[in-house]
Amino acid sequence: QLVESGGGLVQSGGSLGLSCATSGFTFNTYVMSWYRQAPGKERDLVASITETGDSTNYTDSVKGRFTISRDNGEKTLYLQMNNLKPEDTAVHYCHAGRWSGRVRYDWWGQGTQVTVSA
Repeated sequence: QLVESGGGLVQSGGSLGLSCATSGFTFNTYVMSWYRQAPGKERDLVASITETGDSTNYTDSVKGRFTISRDNGEKTLYLQMNNLKPEDTAVHYCHAGRWSGRVRYDWWGQGTQVTVSA
């Protein structure tokens, strides 16, 4: 189970911090990611972090503004979003993924709305 929190309404230039509390799977064996989906658009990858947290990846539009992190002891994923822009408005989803041999495991949260006003 993945449960996101921390979304809301913020003005352009503001900040929000998202959290994703997890349970029911071995958190530290999964690559964790944040995705987002704006109305009428596909769900896109925002950022990802390796199992140990030693490597991160960001989509170009959020580089320098967003920071993904994880706490394996607390089984929680985070996304700190600074200097938010109206184009960041979307439902943000937490995702856990891993391969076990040829079997793919994917878990999704229910999403949390982030709205940035101009």
